[in-house]
Amino acid sequence: QVQLVESGGGLVQTGDSLRLSCAASERTVSNLNMAWFRQSPGMAREFVARISRSSGITLYADSLKGRFTISRDLAKNTVDLQMNSLRPEDTAVYYCAAKSGAVRSIATYEYDYWGQGTQVTVSS
Repeated sequence: QVQLVESGGGLVQTGDSLRLSCAASERTVSNLNMAWFRQSPGMAREFVARISRSSGITLYADSLKGRFTISRDLAKNTVDLQMNSLRPEDTAVYYCAAKSGAVRSIATYEYDYWGQGTQVTVSS
């Protein structure tokens, strides 16, 4: 069983930056395929970024490339999401997800473990 705890959300203004962190317990992040998703009110949960367990290769939603960066901090056993140039449309609850096995797509059903989410609100 893997427990994930997100932190770092908050209220920021357009153009600001924010760094989210996802702490994993029971497993090291280098042994997990990990991802960030987000969900706005009334919308489906959508893929943001993922990082592969073995290679550390990253993948981003096309619309977020260049503004968001996913990374691992092995010393802290966290996966972080650096978000720059934030926009009001980035407002959502951001979720961390993990899977010990292979991931074949960016679908939510790929992932076995989820955090409780952290709210990010970007004001205009």
